[in-house]
Amino acid sequence: MTVWNEDALRAESDANAVTRFFELQTVRRALLLLLLAAIWESYARYLNEPLLLPTLSRTLAAGWSSIIDGELPLRIAASLQLLAIGYAIGIVLAAVLVAFSVASRTGTDLLAMLTGMFNPLPAIALLPIALLWFGLGPGSLIFVLVHSVVWAVAINAQSGFRSVAPTLRMVGRSIGLKGARNVVAILIPAAFPSILAGLKIGWAFAWRTLIAAELVFGASSRGGGLGWYLFEHRNQLETDKVFAGLLTVVLIGLIVEWGAFGTLERRTVARWGMQR
Repeated sequence: MTVWNEDALRAESDANAVTRFFELQTVRRALLLLLLAAIWESYARYLNEPLLLPTLSRTLAAGWSSIIDGELPLRIAASLQLLAIGYAIGIVLAAVLVAFSVASRTGTDLLAMLTGMFNPLPAIALLPIALLWFGLGPGSLIFVLVHSVVWAVAINAQSGFRSVAPTLRMVGRSIGLKGARNVVAILIPAAFPSILAGLKIGWAFAWRTLIAAELVFGASSRGGGLGWYLFEHRNQLETDKVFAGLLTVVLIGLIVEWGAFGTLERRTVARWGMQR
């Protein structure tokens, strides 16, 4: 009887360990990615039309070839450099607008008017204006990137500050926090879930806008980042490299979303108990 109980307990412990393993978010996501990869490979083999849909294995081989010859890393670096500049400028401008909005009713009205006017305007629609103002080159790309970032970040940040509970504001005043100290210690942590959501949305808008803009500007100036990589190999009917470029865009998006923003989320709002 004792031996049977020990075996039962051991089996239950092993089952619990397996359950805990599959409850890990990283494991679940990895399994989903493997499933999607298997579906892609299987369907591409079934279709048997490499010009329309290359297999995942062929796409990975083409991507590896572009990495070895240095083309893909160069394009990635060019895109990320522009993205970092545009994203940073957009965040700074959004912070200025939100600070003005929080400080006065005039600022609130101004931000509401500007977001109502410009937020629905697709950044890609500004390409002709950017071309006239800045010509061919990085300045035009940065202009459309800033437009993609600033409104999403500003709207979410303002919403976060406006949703801070009055009791929290009173707590700050009761312990003697005023001005910048009150903002840093009370308002920003309370509004941070919305601020983080705005940063994530702004990143997503900027990333897809950059790739689309590079398709146009890269085609005009025969240079650029991943967008030009896609354009060039599409014209050469190298579909496997086009899919390798698209896969690179997706993987960079996942790395930033799950890596950078995921880590920031776990160390802030999740640790503070503001998210389940």
